[in-house]
Order: sequence, then structure tokens, then C-alpha cells
Amino acid sequence: MLPNLAQGSVLQGLRVVEMGQLIAGPFCGKTLGDFGADIIKIEPPETGDPLRNWRMMKDGTSVWWQVQSRNKRSLALDLREPEGQAIARQLIAEADVLIENFRPGTLEGWDMAPEQLLQLNPKLVMLRISGYGQSGPYRDLPGFGVIGESMGGLRQLTGEPGRVPVRCGVSIGDTLAALHGTIGVLLALYHHKVNGGPGQVIDVALSEAVFNCMESLVPEYSVFGAVREAAGSALPGIAPSNAYPCTDGWVLVAGNGDSIFKRLMQAIERDDLAQDPALGNNSGRVARVAEIDAAIGQWTAARSVADVLQTLSAARVPAGKVYTAKDIVEDPHYQARGMLLEQTTRDGYTLTVPGIVPKLSATPGSIRSSAPHLGDDTEQVLRDIGLSEEQVAALKAKGIVQ
Repeated sequence: MLPNLAQGSVLQGLRVVEMGQLIAGPFCGKTLGDFGADIIKIEPPETGDPLRNWRMMKDGTSVWWQVQSRNKRSLALDLREPEGQAIARQLIAEADVLIENFRPGTLEGWDMAPEQLLQLNPKLVMLRISGYGQSGPYRDLPGFGVIGESMGGLRQLTGEPGRVPVRCGVSIGDTLAALHGTIGVLLALYHHKVNGGPGQVIDVALSEAVFNCMESLVPEYSVFGAVREAAGSALPGIAPSNAYPCTDGWVLVAGNGDSIFKRLMQAIERDDLAQDPALGNNSGRVARVAEIDAAIGQWTAARSVADVLQTLSAARVPAGKVYTAKDIVEDPHYQARGMLLEQTTRDGYTLTVPGIVPKLSATPGSIRSSAPHLGDDTEQVLRDIGLSEEQVAALKAKGIVQ
């Protein structure tokens, strides 16, 4: 039997087999692991998850990996081989959750179709994340997060009008899919525990996860035939909300509440706009947004970011500077909220990593173990499911495990 490793966490005793790689599936595994689930991460021998080699590396391993794979155990197992597939099925038979983000049809080719796995383990919650979902005409097309962002409608709205569509700087499509997947897993677990329902399959498409966050994009097209376009730093249809220049950078100001707008205008010494009845609601302000933005921008352009933030804070107007990594690490609020944690890697160096979200008062998450080296836990995991020392040695000799 697989042991229960997490102590005192809300997901203590939850057994998760993670068969995904890179971002979407593993981010879901990370989230569940932060709250106590036992995450057994299956990786291919020799190479491991490609994320180990993405972006900036320290001691031969990506520092991103150290965040994405904390609280996980690494099983180096070749799923392309029948013996590897048999071990995976044995693990899944005892698991509560399976996470995978392969191209649709991959598991079916390994004799691990949903109906087969649910027959093996009727309570299994199976999360499947893919570019376009497990059905539909695009099902078999390859799809990464960037494509999901495009099809979901996000890329059309990023950047400056008439310029090349830009990405937001992180893999937001993958992360949104992972968070939707995490919600789905928790809903399915609730259904099983509270309602006594059977296990089930959760089908998350990258494109649909992005589309689900697109607010009024489609209703506006449906009713008005309006196709929303990129608007730079502004928020179309809501005013004022934009980025404004200062003497030493940029400041973001959200003065789009009726009472907030009045306080903002008074703070920038434009009482004429504050008292203008035509600007007392959002629709009136939207009609004159260029005039309002010009007034705010003229005021901020003569001041430093710090001066602007101090004045607007005193006026109770939401405003903020554009944070860099340095700003985040040095920010006292991040520190006070426990959002910057020190983590020692298995290579012996210490790094600062993001804290845990969300914050639960009674059962908070925690970092219980650092990210594993490839195959760190192979022998222990195989012993937990009953394989003998001789069987493990034979699998190693064949290259099935590492």
C-alpha cells in the first residue's frame, strides 16, 4: 500500500499519480501537493520532465523546476514499455487522482483508457488536460498554452492597437488550465466523498480554460456585433483605468468607481471634472475617456511614482507601480504575508520561492520537501506497491525504471 506522507494538511492521505509534464498538469500537481497530497510524479528515465532544463539553470537544473516540483516524489518509469505501463496501472489502482496532459489518445494507446482505469479503480478521479479537449474536430491537433491563449481570445486583446499580439510574459494559458483542473479534481473528490458518487473524468482544454476568463467578449459580440480589439494598457468600456507616465516610471490607476473617480479628480486638482454630472457614472466617463486620461497623465507626468502613490493612497484611490522581481522580493507586504519562502534544494543551495496560495486558516499549505532529483523515489515507490528488491533490480537492468 502507498503510505500517507502528508501530516496535518487538508489533503492528507490523498494519493495522486502525476503523468503530465512541463506546465499544465504539473502545476495542478504542485497545487494539490502544497496542501498535503502525496504526488508521485512519473518521468521518463534518463531525460526526466523537460521542465528540468527550461530557462535559467543552477547546478544543471532549472530553478523553475524547484518550485513546480516541490512536495513531489519522482518515479523514473518508461511508459512506452508494457512493463512500465503495468507498473503505472498498479499505482493508479491505489490512487485517488490521476493527472495527465498528453495528447488525446496517448493513454488509450497504452491500454489506460478511462473506462479501463475506472474499471480497475472505480473511485479514480482522472484529470485530462490537452490543447483542445478529448472530443471535437481539433482533438488530435497539438496544442500548447500559447495556442490555447490565441484560440481562447486572449491574444487578440494583448498589446497595442494595430501592433503584433503579445504574450503576457508567463504561460498563463497553461496555468489557467491547471487551476480549472484543480477545481475539477476537488469537485469530483467532493462528489465521491459527500455524495458517494463514482470516480469520473475531468476534461480540461487549454483553449476553453482561457475562454472561460474572457468576461464579456462573446456576449458583446452576440448582442452588438462588437469585436473587442487590443487596447494597450487601458480597460475598454471602464474608465478611468490605465497606465500613466511619471518622471521615473509608470503608475497604474484604477479610478473607475463613481466615488473613487471624484476623489481622484480632487486629488489631481481637477475639481471641474469631479463635479461634472456627466462624469458621475461609468458610461459618461467612457464617452470622455481620452479627456480624463489626458488630465491624469498630465498630473502624473510631473511627479515621481512615489509621489503619485503617496497622494493617491491618501485619497483612497487604487494605484500601484509596475513591480519587478526585485520589487516583489523587497516588498514588506509580500514578506508579511508569507509569500516569499526560503527553500533549500537537494543540491544544497537556498533560493527564494513563491509562497502558497490560497491561505487556509485551519489547514494551511506547506513545503514539506524540495523538488526531487530524477528517480529519487523510484525504489521506495516500487517497494510501496509490493515489488521485491530482485524485481526492482531487474526493471533497472532493462531500463524500465531508473
